Amino acid sequence: MSRLSFEKKRAQQPAAHPAAVAVRVSGTGSASVGGTAVVAEPGQEIQQAVLNHLQRLAISLGTPIRATIHDDRAGCVVPLEVSADGSSRVAGDPVRVAPESGTDGPGAAIPSPATAGSGPARAPQGRFGPPPVMAAVPGARTATGTRTPAPVPAYGPRTMPPAPAPLPAPAAPVPAGRPGEAPVSPAPHPEPVASRPAREIPPVPVSVPDAPLCDPEPAPASSATPTPARGFDAVAEEVLGDTPVTETAEGAELLTEPMTLINEAVRDGRIEAAAELADRTVAEASTVLGPRHPEVLHLGELTAYIAYLAGDPVRSFHLSLDLARLRRQACDAEAAYGNVRSAATAWRAVRDPEEGLRLGRDLLGLWTDLTTEPGPAAGDPEPLESARSRMVRLTARAAGAARA
Repeated sequence: MSRLSFEKKRAQQPAAHPAAVAVRVSGTGSASVGGTAVVAEPGQEIQQAVLNHLQRLAISLGTPIRATIHDDRAGCVVPLEVSADGSSRVAGDPVRVAPESGTDGPGAAIPSPATAGSGPARAPQGRFGPPPVMAAVPGARTATGTRTPAPVPAYGPRTMPPAPAPLPAPAAPVPAGRPGEAPVSPAPHPEPVASRPAREIPPVPVSVPDAPLCDPEPAPASSATPTPARGFDAVAEEVLGDTPVTETAEGAELLTEPMTLINEAVRDGRIEAAAELADRTVAEASTVLGPRHPEVLHLGELTAYIAYLAGDPVRSFHLSLDLARLRRQACDAEAAYGNVRSAATAWRAVRDPEEGLRLGRDLLGLWTDLTTEPGPAAGDPEPLESARSRMVRLTARAAGAARA
């Protein structure tokens, strides 16, 4: 199937149902999403790290995700839905469950909200510290079946602050009269004509964007010609397709089955399993077709995308930049620029300023070379300028860290 026919087919498809992801937060502060371990940064709550991972997964896939979060620290199960734009909401009533020992691993069974509250409640065992954030979930059922109000949990949606009260209209100034005369009252405003009622203007809906997970790229300028999907956006569209996208006839015969399994694992949130399948498939295809075959390079793009989803932006960056060099050597400017954009996405997820500077020099060197050659990079200067601006910010951060 060619990429062009795939684009046309995707435009006619209805929105996919949300993918289901199993999440486990253990009592020791560790967590896993779909079998992939999630680690909180220093000073960050593990619930926030889990939410950031789910948002990154939903944004990359371009489809909503339903997560069943079994939080052993709070002793409850929370159904959560994360939209494709990264916003999140509690998708049902949280259910309180008794903490269990020995079930902190990723493979532990996660009860559904419909069944977790059934049966006799077991008495909690052991000592309890201060209640964690997730213990206060609005509408959570207690062991007696009653509901108690509580603050919004860490997994819940963000809400708009109340709108400020409108300022009163200033009073019309009263003209001063002559000495000895009574003050002149201002002329009354005419009443509205009954035959011409004022139109009501409907309020404009306002949405609150979530905090970006990494340095945001500037919004592209409007253009009459739609920009094709590039980088990880193009890979995500292929993953969401009904059938795998291959480059050649021999690739379709050899790789349709393993790529179907990889795409299904990504859609289900089993990122670790998808990464193992992708690495094995790339090795086998390289042996049969050769390391520079278009199908092997195409598989490399999928592998880099999965590494990004797995929280390994450095490996994703190196895979994407190596692919860009190979595509450039093959005189495929379009594919090379797409790989450069993938590398830029992974680079923006690298938080260490020193490492970001080292990777950024390699990225900007190749990117600048592409702009001097015929191809889409020459006609798209805004993303490159944004990358250069990030290099300036990283330099300032690195200098500040060195002085500290």
